[in-house]
Amino acid sequence: MQIPKTILYSNEHLWTKASTDGAWEAGITDYAQDLLGDIVFIEAPAIGTKLVAGQPCGLVESVKTGSDLHALVNGEVIEINQELINSPELINEKPYQAWIFKYKPSDDDVSKTLLSAEAYQALLDGVA
Repeated sequence: MQIPKTILYSNEHLWTKASTDGAWEAGITDYAQDLLGDIVFIEAPAIGTKLVAGQPCGLVESVKTGSDLHALVNGEVIEINQELINSPELINEKPYQAWIFKYKPSDDDVSKTLLSAEAYQALLDGVA
């Protein structure tokens, strides 16, 4: 299982990283996609949605089950990955390249409320 060291994670198994355009990308982790199995549908938050950290903001459905997406931080959705909406299986193939939405955080320091790769690995070790 991959846990890239250059991105941040949430307790709800989402990842985030700054994109080249200054926004932040968000997607689900390798662990989450593996747990869900074959992903068949994504309900991303609409552009303009106000994100509240820890609150549901979308949905990922697989052949096994559905799982809420929880906002990583407070902010606002500014873009949806339409390619991923049309081909949700891309998450299973490349979970850390298949971002679901981009957002602008309300706070400049996103890292203070999220997990490093090492802290996320420790979380998983506690789950496994």
